[in-house]
Amino acid sequence: MMKVLLISANTLRVPYPVYPLGLDYVAGSLDSRYQTKIVDLNEFNDLEELGMVIREFLPDFVGVSIRNIDNLDTINSRGFLAEYQNLVRRIRKNSRALLILGGSGFTVFPVEFLHALDADYGIAGEGERLPLLLEALQKNADVKSIPGIVTKETSVITYEPWDSPINRSFNPASSHTKFYLSYGGMLNLQTKRGCPFRCSYCTYPHIEGSRMRFFPPQEIAQKARELQDAGAKYIFITDSAFNASHDHSRQVAQAFIDARVSIPWGGFFAPTAPPADYYKRLADAGLTHVEFGTESLSDLMLINLGKPFVAADVFTAHSQARKADLHVAHYFLLGGPGENYQTLQKTLKGMDKLEKSVFFFFCGIRIYPHTALYDLALKEGQITASQSLLQPVFYRSSHISGREIMQTVKTHADGRLNWLVDAGEAKATHVLPKLYERGLTGPLWEHLI
Repeated sequence: MMKVLLISANTLRVPYPVYPLGLDYVAGSLDSRYQTKIVDLNEFNDLEELGMVIREFLPDFVGVSIRNIDNLDTINSRGFLAEYQNLVRRIRKNSRALLILGGSGFTVFPVEFLHALDADYGIAGEGERLPLLLEALQKNADVKSIPGIVTKETSVITYEPWDSPINRSFNPASSHTKFYLSYGGMLNLQTKRGCPFRCSYCTYPHIEGSRMRFFPPQEIAQKARELQDAGAKYIFITDSAFNASHDHSRQVAQAFIDARVSIPWGGFFAPTAPPADYYKRLADAGLTHVEFGTESLSDLMLINLGKPFVAADVFTAHSQARKADLHVAHYFLLGGPGENYQTLQKTLKGMDKLEKSVFFFFCGIRIYPHTALYDLALKEGQITASQSLLQPVFYRSSHISGREIMQTVKTHADGRLNWLVDAGEAKATHVLPKLYERGLTGPLWEHLI
């Protein structure tokens, strides 16, 4: 029996550690011909512990999931390439297994990561193609015909959404599951793949495709019950926008009720104008936290960012969510194309009307390939076609500097704890671990209000 070791390379714990959901799906794609083991670097104090696991397991293949490219912080910007290189060196030191890269971060920069980490193969896009790659390697067949497979000779990559069966393999007894249950009690769930929106900066349509592929609501609810029965205290739904389909999301909520899912849950939402009583129906099914990808309250900026809503929709969605007694957070991306003092002021003054909410600010927008923002930055000369973006590069408005934005936001915030600039890393690092130590569960940002 061939052995496959799947490693989650993410160690970012701010504002909280994220369960490696993608590896559950990769493991679920491997049949009984393979002995599969998942390890999560968040479990270990150092890489020496990982080395011991590798030597004990003796894998034939090692898959490394790269989720985060950098910390998205324009103030203390830090790429994670050096950490991934240290990880690969530790793997190579302890094993002769073939090394295969994957994950959302890898999919954005597949060729760059493959060469920088000197890996043997990579999978750009959804990881369910791993069995196809392993079978081809064992038969000495050509792997280049498999969509998304990256080799050291690859220059052009074929991206195709995975349309075959999708299966999640969740092990409640695994050490990494126990880690997340003991640290915040939050596990993850996915209800669909693909994003129909065309936000100018976002990589989701590139990673998962633009066509939504829905999971059956009853299956989603059954999986939620598995997480609940395993001891989860909170479920975070990882969809790019849970409400991208109001019909499907309401069906999921009803399935939660029918399956007697009793633990709270939350997720990312687009602040589009909702149907009547939409958030009330979701709250009845256990929804407690709504995280809106608002980005701006200037209609001009929302158009420039390609958002599927206007500022008036944001206030409508916020009001309905608050009337349903939900905890609400808004994320803002400042400094994008056309941002100036007037558009910034419109956003800040509008925020004063969004009562009982937490605000996460990012000043400067990370430029990724395969996005409209990349094309604009290239046209404006902010980047060059030959430039590597593996290290963080942020779009800058020509009308207002990042420093001016930061100072204006901080002045307007006037020390309010619920205004977290550049994701509020310092506040989150200081506050949230203490709350987890006291036994509180979930995302906990509502305690900043």
